Amino acid sequence: MEEYTSSTFLSRELKQPAVFIDRDGTINEQMGYINHLSRFHLLPRAAAAIKLLNDKRIPVIVVTNQSGVARGYFPYSLVDEIHQEMAERLARQGAHIDAIYVCPHHPEAKSKELRQTCTCRKPRPGLFDRAATDLNLELDRSYVIGDRWSDMEAAANCGAKGILVLTGYGKGDLAYVTPPPAAKPALVADDLYAAAEWLLQDLCGS
Repeated sequence: MEEYTSSTFLSRELKQPAVFIDRDGTINEQMGYINHLSRFHLLPRAAAAIKLLNDKRIPVIVVTNQSGVARGYFPYSLVDEIHQEMAERLARQGAHIDAIYVCPHHPEAKSKELRQTCTCRKPRPGLFDRAATDLNLELDRSYVIGDRWSDMEAAANCGAKGILVLTGYGKGDLAYVTPPPAAKPALVADDLYAAAEWLLQDLCGS
């Protein structure tokens, strides 16, 4: 499932790189399952980081696993509410997300419709491939930012550079979790802002 929240870059004829950002633990505080709007809180400097990328007209795309829908912990309508709230809070700080891609599936889902081993659940590359097709993106020049080794594995699977942030589960994954062989981040950054600063230098020398 995907949501387009901006059309500023969709008409470009040439393929372009994008920044794919995990949601929970990277943009907002990691609270386990965000099963109520009151549990959604932006991380410090997250909006400023996204604005840095917006100002350079680099597409910012959220890619998030939301298995809580499949597990019956909350309805998909709550995911929509949270994304609307996220958009409003970012807008108050001059930032925006260009598109959002969501995987609501899980192999142990309560509903038959969502009980599947899909191609869109990270670290599989399905949502990234779909975004590349939808938005004319060049994945091998793109970046994936997240707080889990699975995000770094997703980066490898879609041919992008991965940046592991130490917010959310990042510190714990780095210290205690053995990464998959493919999960080799180009950078370990303190937070989303530090990741955005580095990738701008890496991408365009700015």
